Amino acid sequence: MPTRILPAVGDADAVRSLTTLLSQLPDAEPVAPVTDSTQLVDTLARLAAESVDELPEVVVVHERIGPVPALELIREVALRFPAVGVILVTSDAGPALFQAAMDHGARGLVALPPQYEELASRVHAVAQWSVGVRRHLGSGGEVSTGTGGTVVTVSGAKGGVGTTVTAVQLALAAQASGRPTALLDLDLQTGDVAAYLDVQFRRSVLDLASITDISPRVLADAVFRHDSGLALLLAPAEGERGEDVTDRAARQIVGALRSRYEVVVVDCGAQLGGAGAAAVEMADRALLVTTPDVVAVRGAKRVVRMWDRLQIRKAQETTVVVNRHTRSTEIQPPLIGRITGTAVAATTVPAHFKELQGAVDAGRLHELDARGTVKQALWGLAAELGLVNAPEGERRAGGRFRGDRGAVSLRRRRGGTA
Repeated sequence: MPTRILPAVGDADAVRSLTTLLSQLPDAEPVAPVTDSTQLVDTLARLAAESVDELPEVVVVHERIGPVPALELIREVALRFPAVGVILVTSDAGPALFQAAMDHGARGLVALPPQYEELASRVHAVAQWSVGVRRHLGSGGEVSTGTGGTVVTVSGAKGGVGTTVTAVQLALAAQASGRPTALLDLDLQTGDVAAYLDVQFRRSVLDLASITDISPRVLADAVFRHDSGLALLLAPAEGERGEDVTDRAARQIVGALRSRYEVVVVDCGAQLGGAGAAAVEMADRALLVTTPDVVAVRGAKRVVRMWDRLQIRKAQETTVVVNRHTRSTEIQPPLIGRITGTAVAATTVPAHFKELQGAVDAGRLHELDARGTVKQALWGLAAELGLVNAPEGERRAGGRFRGDRGAVSLRRRRGGTA
């Protein structure tokens, strides 16, 4: 099905150049452009009155659209037409404007003059997101597990294996590469995402647990925007209240996040409850973190078998991540794969706890030294999982996204504990 793209551009020359470029994109169907903010909102309102399916999947807003400022226009479109993905094209593609655009509801940002590859990538991602939202809206509130943002769950083989550190760094890597990312803490009794990122926020996942139709505005009220750009949906401050987040509530919450963000990372902790099970079942990628020791690997095997018995997830659909890896340990990743019957990530995380200790103790895990092997490995894991746009990620993170080649070099190093 062609992707319908509505350009909103006030300048005649910019209209011609942008429309020409959009028409060259694969499976793209540019519609007649609008030349000001009023015309854009009126056009979308007229189409929405007929049916959500009549709306374009993507609206491309030029920074000088007028008379309403572009960011305010994006906010209005995002609130009134949540099934439409908005891309801002701007001459200022810096991190400050990027974060402001995301805060106002944009789904992507493209620098002027637009380049074919960047525009094609943004349009494709936003169109997929839009299709996912429409499936959600068209199913009577039931959550779609199909097209939309990518959901990755991170679970622990047992407590203390590095589940939260892994989840946080995967989410930071995705966000740094330019993909709007949410981090959901579903370790409902003992979640530590807030502590690791130095966050004090009174709202949590509990605020959404009893809501059957989570609108973009309601979701935005419950989410905390971190300095890193991450959208955080935190675990309850009172662990005993975690029981109020049922499996049905978790499906609604994960579905709402999937419809709003390109990447959703879920920290499920090491204890399996209904909410965590629902998230793992819905996930595009389910990660299971273990350390290369007998107790943890036994725990990983136990978790995998339990997921299979409960029909949550098959072993071959689970990826094990090996943390605190050294070449000298007797239990190496291939053996862990054979024991658990799962795939094992090519990227292993080296055992260097000293690199982590200062950042963890200070609650500043987002300031982990980019030169350290632990952060390089975890961001390399994000690249392996397809959570980052590698070329853009290399530009934003100083070349730290190294993918599989970086993982190979890291596996050759030795260290302490992570």
